[in-house]
Amino acid sequence: MNRATLAGRQKCIAVGEIRHYPDCELSCPMTMKWGRSGRSRDLGVNNMINTILRPLAIGLAAMSMSAAAQAATNIQFALDWKFEGPSAPYFLAIDNGHFASAGLEVEISPGKGSLDAIPKVATGAFPVGFADINSLIKFLDQNPGAPVTAVMMVYDKPPFAVVGRKSLGISGPGDLEGSVLGAPPPDGAWAQFPSFAKANNIDIGKIKVEPVGFPTREPMLAEGKVDSVTGFSFSSYLNLVRLGVPENDISTILMADHGLKLYGNAVIVNTEYAAANADTVKAFLGAVAAGWKDAIADPTAAAAALVKRNPAADAALEERRLELAIDANVLTDYVKANGMGGIDSARFDAAIKQLSETYDYKAAPDAALYFTDAYLPGGGFPVN
Repeated sequence: MNRATLAGRQKCIAVGEIRHYPDCELSCPMTMKWGRSGRSRDLGVNNMINTILRPLAIGLAAMSMSAAAQAATNIQFALDWKFEGPSAPYFLAIDNGHFASAGLEVEISPGKGSLDAIPKVATGAFPVGFADINSLIKFLDQNPGAPVTAVMMVYDKPPFAVVGRKSLGISGPGDLEGSVLGAPPPDGAWAQFPSFAKANNIDIGKIKVEPVGFPTREPMLAEGKVDSVTGFSFSSYLNLVRLGVPENDISTILMADHGLKLYGNAVIVNTEYAAANADTVKAFLGAVAAGWKDAIADPTAAAAALVKRNPAADAALEERRLELAIDANVLTDYVKANGMGGIDSARFDAAIKQLSETYDYKAAPDAALYFTDAYLPGGGFPVN
């Protein structure tokens, strides 16, 4: 049977019809012609086959309608950055069937920085995204009533870092004064630098801050045009390694290890969408957690899922980038004990207060506006 014939037959069955096709043994009883010979057959046989096939056709049509009614819900997910190691768990969730099992068909889009996904979700262009919660707090303060909030913490320990070179005199926070710091204006780490500087008694006025683009950030440090850069620890570090900078010359100053109380990136949601689709949001978060659990258990498989979407990526490098994120930012002691997704209220209050040391709130901050656990299971998602 050729493809055109088969397609035509399937279409007919779907609408409850049966027709004759020259190379098919199943034909329409209304034509009274069967088989390749095209000869008429006994009407009794015709009626018998009609009796058998008509319920079958009706059943298949009903099944088709049922399948359409249960079609997967499409969701667009906006990432904060391009497809690199830390985004691999979301692709693994697709490949391992977690989204499909939840009745979801997810399309993942890359981002251009930690702030990028917030307006996308707030405007409803994307129902869900991945963004820095501290930037979200400031966004909501500047845009009161915007329909966006965080619903699942992923980076329990933020990856905000200053990454420098020891050969250029940068080993710790105290070395930054008098140096040149490369900082992309939309960078999440740069956004938190004032809080980090205050916690470490660093006079920002004594640092020459050089605005740089994301593509030129690590190359400028590799070439010695700046002494350090702000960025996510796992990204900037491995980008320098890829550029040939010796690992023993790289200094990673993780802000969370030097007085920063803040949380990191979280899954954010459009609140209007969530109110109308609570079960969908819960299912989405469950599939995300399952993807992270699988990635923690098998980073190699996660990296392979990523490379399928970004063939130019170095699988070994991205696997290592993912492992750095897991070890330093995702699978913290708190997450091991309390599950993934939730936050500690006292710590979050302290984080909001720390932001106020370098940011003037337009209105009194309200933690309930920035994060809700309404879509999380009690006790969080176990991922270890």
